[in-house]
Amino acid sequence: MKKAVIFIADGSEEIETLTPVDYLRRAGIDVTLVAVGESRNVVCSRKVGVVADMTLDEYLKSGENPDAVVVPGGMPGTKNIAESKPAVDFVKKMDGEGKLVCAICAAPALVLPKTGCLAGKKWTCYPSMEEAVPDFRENHVSGKAFVHSGNLITGRGPGAAEEFSMEIVKTLAGPDVAAKVKADSVQR
Repeated sequence: MKKAVIFIADGSEEIETLTPVDYLRRAGIDVTLVAVGESRNVVCSRKVGVVADMTLDEYLKSGENPDAVVVPGGMPGTKNIAESKPAVDFVKKMDGEGKLVCAICAAPALVLPKTGCLAGKKWTCYPSMEEAVPDFRENHVSGKAFVHSGNLITGRGPGAAEEFSMEIVKTLAGPDVAAKVKADSVQR
């Protein structure tokens, strides 16, 4: 069974965090929602409270080796994740192993440059956030809901969360499972 870890921190964007959790679980992927902070209790950007499965410290001690990591956007959630050395190091490790690295909204611009994941790959992010990443602007793609380049999937923002999540499902579980999840969840 494929495994994915999805980060969440105080201030993470609800849609960008929970849409991947939902669709990946529907696809039969073992998903662990991991709080980047001291508590499993997280308050998201729109004040929705979420209880993560475990903290990042607990997750790292578990020795899990997932197939994908997902980093949501939202403020100040993205900054909280970007300022967590263990979270950044984990994403860097995943990329180094050729595992799937996924980030949406502000996360491609604020978290991924610290990991080296953007080097040589096409990517997208929340409109105007690419200005925070001058070293990788030549590979930025605007106007697309998501961009899949090698082992990197990036998305634009909350409105792109469904398409972004389904690209992750298709990559981890295959097109047949993705088609079933799409039909069963009555997607557009």
